[in-house]
Amino acid sequence: MNKGTYCLIIKLDHNGDIEIARRPAIRFPQGFYCYVGSAMNNLEMRIARHLSNKKRLHWHIDWFLIHASIISVKKIESNKKLECALSQELTRFSEKTIMKGFGSSDCHCETHLYYFKKNPGQKIDRLMKKMA
Repeated sequence: MNKGTYCLIIKLDHNGDIEIARRPAIRFPQGFYCYVGSAMNNLEMRIARHLSNKKRLHWHIDWFLIHASIISVKKIESNKKLECALSQELTRFSEKTIMKGFGSSDCHCETHLYYFKKNPGQKIDRLMKKMA
C-alpha cells in the first residue's frame, strides 16, 4: 500500500533553545517527543527522508531533528489520512504543548509534536493498533 500515517518517537538529550524555521528560538525540555505526520503517496520514502541526515530543511520537524534523534518509527498503512485523528488522541496523554502550530500549518490541530518525560512508545503502539 505505501500510504498512511506515522509517528516519529524522538529523544532530545538536553534542554535547548531551538529555532524552528524563521521563528524565534523556543525552549524545548529534555525528554521524548512524538511527531505525527502522514504520506499519502510514498510512506516509506517520507520516513526514510526523516531518518536521513542529508536533506534540505523544509518542514518544522527537519529543524528539530538537527538537535534530537529519532529512536523509533510507528506507522499505520491506510488509504485514510489519520494524522489529525491520531494527533487529537495524543493531546489526551502528552505532558505539554511546547510549540503551537508545529507541523500543523495545513490543518486545525494545535500541534503535531507532543512532549513526554518518559518514552511513550508502548502507549503509542496501543493507540495506533486501536486506530488501524
